[in-house]
Amino acid sequence: MLGRLVRFGLWRRQSRYNWWHVNLPIDKLFSLIDFLGVFVGALGGALAAVHDTRYKYDLVGVTGLALASALGGGITRDLILQKGPPLAFADVRYLITALAGAGPSRVGKILERVIIIVDAADLGLFAVAGSTRAINAGLRRLPALLLGCTTAVGGGCIRDVLSGRTPKIFERGELYAIAAAFGAAMFLVCDAFHLPREVSTAVGTVCGFGLRLLALRYHWETRPVRTDEEKS
Repeated sequence: MLGRLVRFGLWRRQSRYNWWHVNLPIDKLFSLIDFLGVFVGALGGALAAVHDTRYKYDLVGVTGLALASALGGGITRDLILQKGPPLAFADVRYLITALAGAGPSRVGKILERVIIIVDAADLGLFAVAGSTRAINAGLRRLPALLLGCTTAVGGGCIRDVLSGRTPKIFERGELYAIAAAFGAAMFLVCDAFHLPREVSTAVGTVCGFGLRLLALRYHWETRPVRTDEEKS
């Protein structure tokens, strides 16, 4: 998904930067992280369904939540943009990757750590991918920022709503949506200064990824608007 967008951005920049003629290996790296993110998103949705004690999901329920978690944000973005079919449907590899992620029902501690790291990288990457697609569609930067956040966190929100709970990003907790917004914002700032698209993509992805890891490492959390004293 993002690999296509990076290549498209590179083609658009060549008219301004004639010295930038080589496709960097970063393109393939972003594509790899993109698919890993889809897999991890589906895995997270499937595990949430399996471990949910309120409901007893069957195979259809587990698969449905996995697909919603992995692809929901990107599909929502593409439906808003109305620029052809969603990329998740245009490229069948995304559906295959998401279905593969829906399979495992248990993971070990080592894999849990890997999932956390991949999810953090995926958060920054998806935020940049959403903003990139919005900019390429001709939108201004503020809508592009919002669509970047939607792409990054929309799947998890849809999963939470389908499973009957308030989306986690709306409650007190770790910096997730804020990290996505930061990554998308840094990408858009670099793009405003007309930096090469792959440079802007790298900066935005690293910023979103880095803020998410720092939040996990130092337990940075958002505060509730209303405290317990006000509730009583």
